[in-house]
Amino acid sequence: MKKSLGADTILYTTPVLVIATYDKKDVANAMTAAWGGICCSKPPCIAVSLRSATYSHGNIIEHKAFTVNIPSEKHVKEADYFGMASGRNENKIKKSGLTAVKSEIVDAPYIKEFPLVLECQLKEIVEVGLHTQFIGEIKDVKADKNVIKPDGTLDVGKIKPFVFLPDCRGYYGLGKKIAQAFSVGRL
Repeated sequence: MKKSLGADTILYTTPVLVIATYDKKDVANAMTAAWGGICCSKPPCIAVSLRSATYSHGNIIEHKAFTVNIPSEKHVKEADYFGMASGRNENKIKKSGLTAVKSEIVDAPYIKEFPLVLECQLKEIVEVGLHTQFIGEIKDVKADKNVIKPDGTLDVGKIKPFVFLPDCRGYYGLGKKIAQAFSVGRL
């Protein structure tokens, strides 16, 4: 028999996403978010949920754009910092030593050192309790050349993304591949 744990935000796993925006003065800002994921395939869209108290919340509404940056394990310290400090009080990207690059496609920056970036145009806003869900249409995906396999697919072993586990508040790397999707289930 299972034991009830009550209503909670436990979902294994939640991605570590760094949302980058410009503020009203066009200063690049970044924040870490774990409440997010792909929400549509055509058009390709991602949803990220942010509290209205965050600096990035107002930036997304102002510029109607954001980028979703996937940090590698080697940038766990910077990703964690982006989730603890506020862009209202300091230039987080500058303080982190990372580099903001202006997107040529959307009105938002991305983080040069992170291996994978989704450039998003704001498509929908959904108010959900304490959070606002921003649905962004993915206008382009950019990847470092060294994480792209010869067949054009991405090498997750080279990207080295990591995830957040809400119940223990820890970051974890991804394990090994266990099966081929849409194949292993054939009975």
